[in-house]
Amino acid sequence: MSRPTLETPQGRDEYLRSYRDGLLADTLPFWFPRCLDTVHGGYLHCRDADGTLIDTDKSVWAQGRMAWMLLELFNRFEKRPEWLDWAESGLGFLERHAFDADGRMHFHLAADGTPLRKRRYAYSESFASIAWAAHARATGNSRSARRALDLFDLFTKWNFTPGLMPPKHTAARPAIGLGPRMITIVTAQELRANLGDNPLLTGWIDRCVDEIASLFVKHDRRAVMETVAPDGSIIDHFDGRLLNPGHAIEGAWFILREAEARGDSSMVRLGCDMVEYAWERGWDSKHGGLFYFRDIDNKPVSEYWHDMKFWWPHNEAVIATLMAWQATRNPKYARWHAMVHEWSHGHFADPAHGEWYGYLHRDGRISNTIKGNLWKSCFHHPRMQFWCWQRLLGMVN
Repeated sequence: MSRPTLETPQGRDEYLRSYRDGLLADTLPFWFPRCLDTVHGGYLHCRDADGTLIDTDKSVWAQGRMAWMLLELFNRFEKRPEWLDWAESGLGFLERHAFDADGRMHFHLAADGTPLRKRRYAYSESFASIAWAAHARATGNSRSARRALDLFDLFTKWNFTPGLMPPKHTAARPAIGLGPRMITIVTAQELRANLGDNPLLTGWIDRCVDEIASLFVKHDRRAVMETVAPDGSIIDHFDGRLLNPGHAIEGAWFILREAEARGDSSMVRLGCDMVEYAWERGWDSKHGGLFYFRDIDNKPVSEYWHDMKFWWPHNEAVIATLMAWQATRNPKYARWHAMVHEWSHGHFADPAHGEWYGYLHRDGRISNTIKGNLWKSCFHHPRMQFWCWQRLLGMVN
């Protein structure tokens, strides 16, 4: 049987059905309504292969991300009352329990909301921000809109004000990361999509795209760095040489999204370069799939999971290759889309119970049966399915 391709209407339609039906008939039913905490509110998302609850602790990331996913469906697909109700359960739980006395958010809570862990970085705030922005669009609630913008301000202030966040490294080896910049871009994009144009959001997008292009993308090495020195130079140590193909590919499609919004050909080229560099470095030519970490000099990576295959980089690669093809019609991206779609659905998917496994060995064998933990929830996978479905829906006919 021939592999479907983006280059034919029949192939695009086959992919569209795969993403739509996978989301509505497979992924969402795995999570909802079983993950709803009817006692404390929010979501009990730590799940085994068959949906069995394996831990009652709650990730603050997951509460915001899952509420956003439900509201994204409510706003852009169908106004099902249960989706809004379930999203408000997550937002209510966050409101009651996730904020510390200093206004920042925790990372890890017990089922009843008791704080267990708070981290130095501020990603919890970014995921809560997009959820409240989507809620503002769904309900017209001005307080939710203000909450979203305030959390975005806190996120950017905490991540970009020199000396405010406790440093990860001493002054002897300062470093900056790709993560805050790419998450700033997508958070600003979501706020803009749900709250309207705002010069503040545009300014942050401009800054972060420019910094990724000038500091993290190394065209001479055909690589996207995860961490660099503040001047963009490569730090010749384990952490400094590290490449994270999934992050690079995810950041690439955020930039391609911005390129499309602006009609900016230079951003198209930047996003496609990032996809290419990450694919060249990250695709496993022996077993298929994307490595988790690589070293820019092809030296050994210190993290023992460096050659494992995690679910989320494959979700991001499906989106990024689709968007690169749509932006350029280069058949290379259509081939890559087919490769990552086929490999991922052939290895991560669980036909018996739905959803994807999170963690595979290099050769594609299942490492463990977890479907949800503090990092994996109803977010990367359904976002990929919905985003690709919606983009292909716009191309059909």
